Amino acid sequence: MITLKNITKCYGSSIVIDDLSLLVQSGSTTVLIGPSGCGKSTTLKLINGLVRPEKGSVIINNQNINDYDIFSLRTKIGYVIQDGGLFPHLTAYENVSILASYLGWGKQSISERLGELCELTKFPSEALNRFPVQISGGQRQRVSLMRALMLNPDILLMDEPLAALDPLIRYDLQNDLKQIFSTLNKTVILVTHDINEADFFGDKIVLIKDGSVVQEGTLKQFVEYPSNSFVTKFISAQRKHF
Repeated sequence: MITLKNITKCYGSSIVIDDLSLLVQSGSTTVLIGPSGCGKSTTLKLINGLVRPEKGSVIINNQNINDYDIFSLRTKIGYVIQDGGLFPHLTAYENVSILASYLGWGKQSISERLGELCELTKFPSEALNRFPVQISGGQRQRVSLMRALMLNPDILLMDEPLAALDPLIRYDLQNDLKQIFSTLNKTVILVTHDINEADFFGDKIVLIKDGSVVQEGTLKQFVEYPSNSFVTKFISAQRKHF
């Protein structure tokens, strides 16, 4: 379980997260949605300790992240950033296995885990020796996902993982991700701008505005029981898409 309690985060004089509280149940998929700059990506960074709040606390499995060894914490959290974030000078194999190699995994253990992940993500194993520039955008995202899952973390954070893909590749990867989430039963927090995508993936959707949670629930609840006029406006702006 992940709990954010009354979090405030500032960059300089700008308040990016403003008294935000959020509860994420273990094994669930929670989708953060909202306008650009509302604090979605910063929320992910707070959870994995990349940034620290000015106020409030982040609790993971009943323990404040300040009490974790930060490296140990991050081995328990997989993180897929926007556009994948692959190292261009490393092959797919090297990108996925980099942390496992650092931790001293043997070659056989790495190869076995890579085989499992290739099967899970439908990535062709013969492409593992290719560099990011030599594979498609959809394949790069699959490599990024494999890297995030390599150490079998309890938590998976995904920051707009499908935003840069063309519609057909995005559609295929959406369905594959949904199946992966169901198979692995991880605690997933995913950021998107797309309300359809939020509805497709999310056990719970969290709408954020100006660093604060405006409403939580399902798309049906947002449409039928909006908490304020912003929720109605936000949903109406995307209504043509569903």
